[in-house]
Amino acid sequence: MQEISNIISSVSSFLWGWPMLIMLLGTHLYLTLILRFPQRKIFTAIRLSLKRDKNSTGDVSQFAALATALAATIGTGNIIGVATAITLGGPGAVFWCWVTGILGISTKYAEGLLAIKYRVKTAKGKMLGGPMYALEKGLGWKTMAILFAVFTAITSFGIGNTVQANAIATIARDTYDVSPYLTGAVICCLTGAVILGGVKSIAKVCSMLVPFMALFYIFGCCYILFVNAPYVWPAIKMIVESAFNPAAAGGGFVGGTIIMSVRYGISRGLFSNESGLGSAPIVAAAAQTRNPVRQALVSSSGTFWDTVIICALTGIVIVSSIIAYPDIDYKDGAALTQAAFSKIPYVGSPLLTFGLLTFTFSTILGWSYYGEKAAEYLSRKVVLAYRILYIAAVFVGSIANLALVWDIADCMNAMMAIPNLLSVIFLSGVIVKETRKYLWEGQLDKDMEEEEPMEQ
Repeated sequence: MQEISNIISSVSSFLWGWPMLIMLLGTHLYLTLILRFPQRKIFTAIRLSLKRDKNSTGDVSQFAALATALAATIGTGNIIGVATAITLGGPGAVFWCWVTGILGISTKYAEGLLAIKYRVKTAKGKMLGGPMYALEKGLGWKTMAILFAVFTAITSFGIGNTVQANAIATIARDTYDVSPYLTGAVICCLTGAVILGGVKSIAKVCSMLVPFMALFYIFGCCYILFVNAPYVWPAIKMIVESAFNPAAAGGGFVGGTIIMSVRYGISRGLFSNESGLGSAPIVAAAAQTRNPVRQALVSSSGTFWDTVIICALTGIVIVSSIIAYPDIDYKDGAALTQAAFSKIPYVGSPLLTFGLLTFTFSTILGWSYYGEKAAEYLSRKVVLAYRILYIAAVFVGSIANLALVWDIADCMNAMMAIPNLLSVIFLSGVIVKETRKYLWEGQLDKDMEEEEPMEQ
């Protein structure tokens, strides 16, 4: 088993090496340029996400689709992942994580557009979409579409399920001395109660949970920054300066080169916002929207909230705490996060615990939808079996040692990204055409032409 683990770990490191980072970041840059910097429309995107296209075709509102995508995206990567980037790449990694989020808005926009453009309506009126449909309908790559669906279904049991359940169980055990078996049973029941109701049930819970947990965490971080007020500006200066000159951070940090700072900042940013992985478009396809560009803009706002706001706040909180409390040990990401937040009396540790618990549980819900739709693309007959297995995996994840699962999940994430990025790049002409039609020519309120229902 150890030998197998080492092999998979090596494969994961290779897949998430510089070629993948360059491919993702290159796609972000390419789409940013050909789409004329869609980041400029972020406030329009936020406004649209709060509106409801009542007469539009779809299963859930645009806000519900966004909330479900954010539920799957906002997780331990926003907290532990940022701290890990700091320990490995220095404070400058926060800057590169933030830049990745800014550029990733373009890719998330493109993914959302293709999700609506190539979605299909079943005979029962349900909407199905995502990269597998863009690959099949837009490019005629049926085999690649099947591979994407397979990788997504497998990934949902890893990064979207067992590792998240394990994180919740670990937090409950270490903080409150609760047995992982009890935690696993409770999470199983909660997960089953939600996902057996399908997309509307998942979207409804996420629509209530995500805004609450995100606002609670943001306000909590702002309070910590208020307490750390004398160290906030020095922290921001350290983050920016050490992004280009790691020595500016001072001794002690592992990240001693610009390459280390860039690598870990970009990689953690990509993990955090999932722009380019192809997961969020699966739920974006279910949104009630007038045309592809409206949903594309709404989808792009997810990366803004996830990385540009939450990851940036987390990074500034951690770096300011390091400056304020030099005794903090910043050699390990999880330990650094715990130490940085615990230095704030009364609210620090509860805020971190609540944030991790809610973020990880919401990720379980969001990824259940992604995996189910991937499984449904392969065969509708396996949907119920998938849900049952998914619920059972929550309990397994709560009590198991998941070092190997993490590496497998990382591999599957990379394998998801490759066909998705190919679809975005080869269909970039379609993306530009639709953007010109609805956005650049000022027809954002125009309805698209719906296709006849297709039995799937």
